[in-house]
Amino acid sequence: MLAETICAAVSAAGLGIAAVAAYRKRFLTAARVAAYALVPLGLVLTGVVEWAAGTVFSPTAWVGVGVLGTAWGLFMTTRAVERRRAARASVGDGGTGPHAVAPSASAPALGKAGRPAAEPGGRAKPKGKQPAAGTDDDFSDIEAILKKHGI
Repeated sequence: MLAETICAAVSAAGLGIAAVAAYRKRFLTAARVAAYALVPLGLVLTGVVEWAAGTVFSPTAWVGVGVLGTAWGLFMTTRAVERRRAARASVGDGGTGPHAVAPSASAPALGKAGRPAAEPGGRAKPKGKQPAAGTDDDFSDIEAILKKHGI
C-alpha cells in the first residue's frame, strides 16, 4: 500500500512539473516529463508494484534466491573440478587427453603456402631481390633467429 501511494505521488509531482513546462511554452520537454511521470502510475495500475513489493519483502522469495544461488555455485564448482581432472589426466597419460596440445602446435601455422617453393638443389627460391653483399652479414643474426622460428 505504501509503494502504491509513493508511486501515485511521484506521478502527480511529475505531471505538475510537466504543466509548468507547458506553461513556459516548452512543449517537447513537457511531453517528455509527462511520459516519465505516467510510468509509475501505469506500474501501480498493472499490479507490478504490488508484486515487486511482495517479492522484496517476502522471506520465502529470498530463500528461493538463496537456493538458486547455491545450485549455481554447485554447477560452477563441479565444472571446475571436471576441468582440473581432465587437465591432470591429459598430463598423466602423455598428452593424449581431450585437451592435449598437438606436437606441432609450437611450429608456425604457415603451412606450405607461407614457405617458398624449393629449387631442385634443395634451396628455397628467392622471392624478391637479394640484398647487397655488404649488408648480408649485418642481417645474419636476424636471419638465424627467423630460421630458428621457421619463418
